[in-house]
Amino acid sequence: MTGQEPGRDESAAAVPVDAVPVDGAPVPTGPADAEPTGDVVPNGVRIAGAWSWRILAVAGVLALVIFLIVQLRIIVIPLLIAMLIAALLVPLVNFLRRHHWPKWLAIAVAELGTIAAVGALVWLVVTQVIRGFDDLRKQTIASYDQLKQYLLDSPLHLTSAQINDWVAGIGQALQQDSQVLVSGALSVGSTLGHVATGVLLVLFSTLFLLIDGRGIWAWVVRVFPKRARQAVDGAGQAGWLTLGNFVRVQILVAFIDAVGIGLGAFILQVPLAIPIAVLVFLGSFVPVLGAVVTGTLAVFIALVYNGVGPAVIMLIIVLAVQQLEGHVLQPLIMGTAVKVHPLAVVLAVGAGAILAGIPGTLFAVPTVAVANVMIKYVASGRWRTNPHPTLKDVVSHD
Repeated sequence: MTGQEPGRDESAAAVPVDAVPVDGAPVPTGPADAEPTGDVVPNGVRIAGAWSWRILAVAGVLALVIFLIVQLRIIVIPLLIAMLIAALLVPLVNFLRRHHWPKWLAIAVAELGTIAAVGALVWLVVTQVIRGFDDLRKQTIASYDQLKQYLLDSPLHLTSAQINDWVAGIGQALQQDSQVLVSGALSVGSTLGHVATGVLLVLFSTLFLLIDGRGIWAWVVRVFPKRARQAVDGAGQAGWLTLGNFVRVQILVAFIDAVGIGLGAFILQVPLAIPIAVLVFLGSFVPVLGAVVTGTLAVFIALVYNGVGPAVIMLIIVLAVQQLEGHVLQPLIMGTAVKVHPLAVVLAVGAGAILAGIPGTLFAVPTVAVANVMIKYVASGRWRTNPHPTLKDVVSHD
């Protein structure tokens, strides 16, 4: 025995004196009855907070990547152009090698052929524009005189002094921006140097991508942890197939647009029909904006040279070709290469224009298309069963 009084509850003796109820207040006997002293934040708020900081972290990383790309645009833009060209030429190189061509000869023929084709287009446009420049200047002056006479004879009762004042106001507005124009003129040398550097980077990057593209990609894959390498490798292959398919289909769509508008200009006897067709072909690589700018240029030249009637017909031809592209070519042909909603395309082009100007509009759609395919490939888990996807696999999956 311990000397405890008989009949006394041992648990009662453990109750401290200050825990004796006062005025009938309940005595806290356990954690359930104690006052809450821990975290009182609701579970939903904690989950929202956890997601919020993760989203902010991802957004910060993306902002940093975009900032670095913009700062290094002189290097990044040529590299992206080289990737587009390489995605187009790799099938040709593989075709030549399957027909027992040496690797160096297949790559040389592919790259030199591309340079020759682009050079021929540039030479054709430059020579045609130089030949027609004097006529364009004279016809523009004549059209201005006709417009001025029309305004003088119109019911608006404008006077020659008012028209001259309006023209002088435009000249003053241009003079107000003379500092920008002068700075632009002074930076011509720097711009030409950047262009030359960019062209060399495109050529060398394309060459090395054709020579050792698989080795470069294998090095990129080895940067990731071992558990993620299979998924990254398969996603990269799917994205590369999508990029190549996009470039080939875009060339086909651009060629159809150029033939349609160029043929219409030729039938209407619009001068500079060949340069118009070439510009339409090049402009088609810039979604939305390219078609608007080149179409407006075609209508303007028709208006200056041929008058209002042919200009209206040229406008109808441009709109018809654009409708054909938007409602037939894009859904049937481009839809197999770029499985992206049209609204996403418009938003991507707008975002690309804001972030990087004209280059942003050029690379917006292929970037979104490649990212869409790669994310779907990884998220669906197809990399576990199909680590080496083919073009049929990429196209067949939504």
